[in-house]
Amino acid sequence: MSEIAVTAMEPGHFGVQVTEGHQTNSVRVAVPAALVDDLALVDVPGERIVEETIAFLLERQPAMALQGELDLDDVGRRFPEYYDELRARLAA
Repeated sequence: MSEIAVTAMEPGHFGVQVTEGHQTNSVRVAVPAALVDDLALVDVPGERIVEETIAFLLERQPAMALQGELDLDDVGRRFPEYYDELRARLAA
């Protein structure tokens, strides 16, 4: 089980620490305002969007495979199901 800690940084950016066992990986995540607008997520805290995105990625790859810099637009390009699944996770 992974632990995900999200910290707000400057607007549109978050620091994430993912811990699995004795290993911790740090990731800087960019949340483009256009993505938030396009998905109608303006009322959802950015921290929650990032946490659900990291959880989505951890279901598909190990924590240590996460890159040091991550842009949510890139996640959508890499995983076509990401946008629909993110909306579903946030609606739950």
